[in-house]
Amino acid sequence: MAATKRKRRGGLAVQAKKPKRNEKDAAPPTKRHTTAEEVEEEERDRIPGPVCKGKWKNKERILIFSSRGINFRTRHLMQDLRMLMPHSKADTKMDRKDKLFVINEVCEMKNCNKCIYFEAKKKQDLYMWLSNSPHGPSAKFLVQNIHTLAELKMTGNCLKGSRPLLSFDPAFDELPHYALLKELLIQIFSTPRYHPKSQPFVDHVFTFTILDNRIWFRNFQIIEEDAALVEIGPRFVLNLIKIFQGSFGGPTLYENPHYQSPNMHRRVIRSITAAKYREKQQVKDVQKLRKKEPKTLLPHDPTADVFVMPAEEKPIEIQWVKPEPKVDLKARKKRIYKRQRKMKQRMDSGKKK
Repeated sequence: MAATKRKRRGGLAVQAKKPKRNEKDAAPPTKRHTTAEEVEEEERDRIPGPVCKGKWKNKERILIFSSRGINFRTRHLMQDLRMLMPHSKADTKMDRKDKLFVINEVCEMKNCNKCIYFEAKKKQDLYMWLSNSPHGPSAKFLVQNIHTLAELKMTGNCLKGSRPLLSFDPAFDELPHYALLKELLIQIFSTPRYHPKSQPFVDHVFTFTILDNRIWFRNFQIIEEDAALVEIGPRFVLNLIKIFQGSFGGPTLYENPHYQSPNMHRRVIRSITAAKYREKQQVKDVQKLRKKEPKTLLPHDPTADVFVMPAEEKPIEIQWVKPEPKVDLKARKKRIYKRQRKMKQRMDSGKKK
């Protein structure tokens, strides 16, 4: 059988040309008697070839971009997600005046069927949209407690483009809206098999945990020695707001009753501080009124003086003679030193004559 060439997509192509034989190679090859031990040694020393990449069937593409007005932490978080998801695509920032359904057209232009959109408001609140474009469903979250890959607390590391394991809390299977979110997260965060930009290795884990009615995202590295986990980052907390039937809109499938908007949270904090200030002012006013009130005189209790011992009366002494003035020792010393200096000066002048 003549050697055949393979096409890129796996089909058989035209037969390869037979290699030309030199005169030296024309002689019949000598037969080598190889034993089983030699074959085993050769297999041990043989370097394994590259992993064969099959056909790329699951062509999920994720569009990750944001609105204008995001801060530096959000920008780093967005870049970290793009780095961890090789099947993602980027786009320019969207103007805040545009309607959200325009994102479906952007996804269609970029040939993406999923979208992660970061929406910034008041330069301090960050919202995340997870959407299945263009038919839905979509979910809106409030993003809290963001820590990026660049922070020094994260000590782990993983290969760029490697495929992650997705670990979900058992609570995702208990309620229907969490089951819907689980399917949406699986389709968005799982790297498709045989993706051209991905690596055929699994060395990190994405964990989604439900705690305090929020979804906690963590990224851990799998250490080869003992299969321990070391956190890589990024990490953030998703507070669910609403789930919509369509993409970036439509009928509301679920609304979180435990959600409190950031504006309401800040308003509650301000009201608490104002109540504390008012309470302090009221205490001060009460103290001032108490000081102005006349003091009530209590009647004398005769039993209060039972244990009081009368003090001895000392005789009154009247001084008739004027006391002598106190001697100033410092002035007396100065006068003595003055006399001594004058006497020395006279003696010196007499010797010179």
